[in-house]
Amino acid sequence: MNDTYSNPAPLGLLAFGMTTVLLNIHNAGFYGMNSMILAMGIFYGGIAQVIAGSMEFKKKNTFGTLAFTSYGFFWLSLVAMILLPKFGIAEATDSTAKSAYLAVWGIFTALLFIGTIKTNIATMVIFGSLTILFALLSIGDALENSLLIKIAGYEGIFCGLSAIYTGMAQVLNEMYNKTIFPLGAMKK
Repeated sequence: MNDTYSNPAPLGLLAFGMTTVLLNIHNAGFYGMNSMILAMGIFYGGIAQVIAGSMEFKKKNTFGTLAFTSYGFFWLSLVAMILLPKFGIAEATDSTAKSAYLAVWGIFTALLFIGTIKTNIATMVIFGSLTILFALLSIGDALENSLLIKIAGYEGIFCGLSAIYTGMAQVLNEMYNKTIFPLGAMKK
């Protein structure tokens, strides 16, 4: 049976990348937490990535299914952590609990990074820089260190831009049927 489905990875990568850039511009201190970030977290970072993960499932791509679906639900859970206290449904997450949340996601990401070693350099950069981002944010929250969170913001902007690059490279390389933006294929 031929695979006739389109590649869902660019949708997932761009949803992740654009939402990550916008949240980390906040972490870097350029603007406060606002409805734009929350809306991106729900709809593009969250729902669009879950859709991309579901599409990867149809393509029998376990890694893509796990990564996109998980990070889609990461965004939805992050937004819920921010909004639930505002509606009086739950207490606000303190810095210790938020640090644990980010650390667990960092460990998960580090384990996924191992899988990227079989893909390409661009994907390795995304997962490597995301692992670093989660570590910086987790430590920053644990220590309640605003400078470390600001540094994480800049690193997160890089991480998001690397995902945007990778997603657009996949689209443009496919459209032009040649390498427009290299992904750094791994040697076999």
